[in-house]
Amino acid sequence: MDITYRFAEEKDAALILEFIRDLAAYENLSGEVVATEALLREWLFEKRAAEVLFALAGGKEAGFALFFHNFSTFLGRAGLYLEDLYVRPEYRGRGIGRGLMKKLAQIALERGCGRLEWSCLDWNRPSIDFYLALGARPMSEWTVYRLAGDTLRRLAFE
Repeated sequence: MDITYRFAEEKDAALILEFIRDLAAYENLSGEVVATEALLREWLFEKRAAEVLFALAGGKEAGFALFFHNFSTFLGRAGLYLEDLYVRPEYRGRGIGRGLMKKLAQIALERGCGRLEWSCLDWNRPSIDFYLALGARPMSEWTVYRLAGDTLRRLAFE
């Protein structure tokens, strides 16, 4: 199967939202998706806060990766942070996920980034095994913390 890649364009906002919703359903988090096409257009294409890379199989979008730059003070340079990686079920097992990760690694190196990082749900064994097979290692000494919604507003305005 011929796999090609392309960066998303503003006209892809509905397709990006479809991938996000499919990923959320897979992760049993559908109720947390509040993104809209308008928000994606604003944040991805007007503010350029993140980028989306599609993997195409036979000309059809089979998978996507949404990523953005972060910064490592220790390395003194940017890195790429992979927020979402999703391959549609009918395309799994064909190297599409690996291909997307390879493209992200290439982008990171082309841009002079020092690392490529992401988070994975601790119950998602298929993804964990996939990442380990790529040579990735878990950062077990680190814990992710989050402020969102009311707790974020409370801190901001206390």
